[in-house]
Amino acid sequence: MRSSTDTPVTVRRLGRLGAGLTLYGISIALMVRAGLGVDSWDVLHQGLALATGIRFGSVVVAVSVVVLVFWVPLRQRPGVGTLANAVVVGIVADWALNLLAPVRGLAGQLLILSAGIVANGVATGLYIGAGLGPGPRDGLMTGLAARSRRSIRSVRTLIEVAVLAAGWALGGQVGLGTLLYAGSIGPLSQYFIHRFSLDRPAESDGGPAPSPLHIARSEAPAAC
Repeated sequence: MRSSTDTPVTVRRLGRLGAGLTLYGISIALMVRAGLGVDSWDVLHQGLALATGIRFGSVVVAVSVVVLVFWVPLRQRPGVGTLANAVVVGIVADWALNLLAPVRGLAGQLLILSAGIVANGVATGLYIGAGLGPGPRDGLMTGLAARSRRSIRSVRTLIEVAVLAAGWALGGQVGLGTLLYAGSIGPLSQYFIHRFSLDRPAESDGGPAPSPLHIARSEAPAAC
């Protein structure tokens, strides 16, 4: 039988999921508008948008759907958070890009880029910490690692290099922001996932163990 506390916990999870995905979309827009380079997956999204003429956010959604198709042979099961991630992030990114103008001047660009990277780390902590399912790209990473019996770190590196190369070849923006994101998002995500997780074990009552995704996250940088 469910306890009377289940509903408030579910509301908290959904609230954190929604806040995290919304902030994630905004963080992508900030990094794009900084004009100094974006993370590997967004280099691919930019390249595809340039090559097809499709809006950036629509490309994000389309790529998420394609990635979810690859979950089938990997026997990965999406959660509510997975499906929401596939749709919400791209929509919010387009909305934020319409509101934000490109930033001019190196100081302003660095400020916006830094805000975007930190916001991305906070967003990752919120939506992963909600415990309602990994993002499409996270599930691809963990699924490939499980099926290939390789480490999360090595699989993540191969994926990041592949999408970065493809995006760059299509005209996606690689630059200082790409390097700063790669170097800082891992520690930021690990900190904020621990800070915002609703599944942290209790210190004195033998609470639930952390999920496998949380463990995986501690070994690799984050992505949508």
